[in-house]
Amino acid sequence: MAGTNRSRPSVSPVAALAFQGGIGVVGLLVILVADIPVQMVGVGLVPSIFYGTLGALCTYGALILLTQVPGLLPGDLDRQMRGLYRFASGYSWFVLFLLSVFAGVGEELLFRGAVQGWLAEHTNTATGVLAASVLFGLVHYASFTYFVVATCLGLVLGTAYAVTDSLLLVMIWHGVYDMIALFCLLRFPQWFGIRVQRND
Repeated sequence: MAGTNRSRPSVSPVAALAFQGGIGVVGLLVILVADIPVQMVGVGLVPSIFYGTLGALCTYGALILLTQVPGLLPGDLDRQMRGLYRFASGYSWFVLFLLSVFAGVGEELLFRGAVQGWLAEHTNTATGVLAASVLFGLVHYASFTYFVVATCLGLVLGTAYAVTDSLLLVMIWHGVYDMIALFCLLRFPQWFGIRVQRND
């Protein structure tokens, strides 16, 4: 990011990408080994791309609006945003783009494709959506507030997958959401109460 003091990343780009990619490999292996039925593009390719992108924009917009409601979200979310800013500011935009893509594909293969898919097949759809969403929130646990936000996002993504039968749609939704979130955090840190010294 031109004009911003970049920090050295705490995790190397290769390690970060390998971790996110590994999540996808685990998810794919579970799907293949357990023979979990996965619906890839139930609503079609173009609708999956369109609604996935639209869903990401609406979800992030709703989250930003909710953060503006006084007292709704505790202060620990601000602390998490500062930590995420420090983490992300050490990477190039290209690495952040790849991390978003890998997270969208990998995490959705694991949580929606494997976990939700297996539970929906052996219990019911509602149980699959709920359990996969809570697990998604727990894996992203950095504070209770962050857990709640991640679980709610998981519920949205899980419901979208259940309704559309399109894993591609939720992969795009998740990946684009992450891209928007990282772009806004790094480009407009003041929205999150983060003060950054810039070299102009």
